Amino acid sequence: MSIEKATVTPKRKTSGWGGQLVQLAGIVAAVFIAKGALAEPFYVPSGSMEPTLLIGDALLASKFPYGYGTSSLPIQISLPESGRVFAETPKLGDVVVFRWPGDRSQAWVKRVVGLPGDRIQMRQGQLFINDRPAELKPDGVGAAEDDHGGSEPAYRYVETLPNGVSHLIFKMRDSGPLDNTPEVTVPAGHLFVLGDNRDNSADSRVPLRSGGVGLLPIDNLIGRADAVVGSWDLGMRSQPVWTWLSGFRLARFFTAVH
Repeated sequence: MSIEKATVTPKRKTSGWGGQLVQLAGIVAAVFIAKGALAEPFYVPSGSMEPTLLIGDALLASKFPYGYGTSSLPIQISLPESGRVFAETPKLGDVVVFRWPGDRSQAWVKRVVGLPGDRIQMRQGQLFINDRPAELKPDGVGAAEDDHGGSEPAYRYVETLPNGVSHLIFKMRDSGPLDNTPEVTVPAGHLFVLGDNRDNSADSRVPLRSGGVGLLPIDNLIGRADAVVGSWDLGMRSQPVWTWLSGFRLARFFTAVH
């Protein structure tokens, strides 16, 4: 009796341009999946979150804390909003990255100060949540920067929210245009967000039709800003090129966002 030997034909290796294209496609797919599921980098172009975030900071936003929806995709395509998978509501004090409701191709960053059902109001520059004031403690004077490299003095405060979360804010003037607002009840599925630079932020105090955020739909969330991975002072653009390396804010590299 003869026994047939099982033979395996060696798989021909993909070579040449075709193989390189397959490898490149695999790398791109892996990066796309990582950006879509884990975290995504973003750049801070304005001073609305100073002093917590500076112009020129590079952020890393974690996507898993709030679940996933169409806003979580690393590229924006027109898909019907169908809610979020593994959805979680942010906590008071979280710094969030989201798709601006006025133009979903734009990613904005603000701090959550109101959850669904909360009543939010500004009274003489102080935040009230459900008639309870957020504690303000003076912390000296800082410098609020603009995107042209200029700056102006700003009073710095430590703001403590009712849940105990503390963070720094800027107040550039005693009587800002958004220091007194009517009380707003945050509806289901929405958030009330503020910039930490309270006199220079188009946030939930400003209606969407006027260029602000209005009440932010939770479905617009991209993720939670957890870390600054790099930072460069944009004011250096007006300086000679050979001095630009000194614009890197090394002390801000790989620091947590509070």
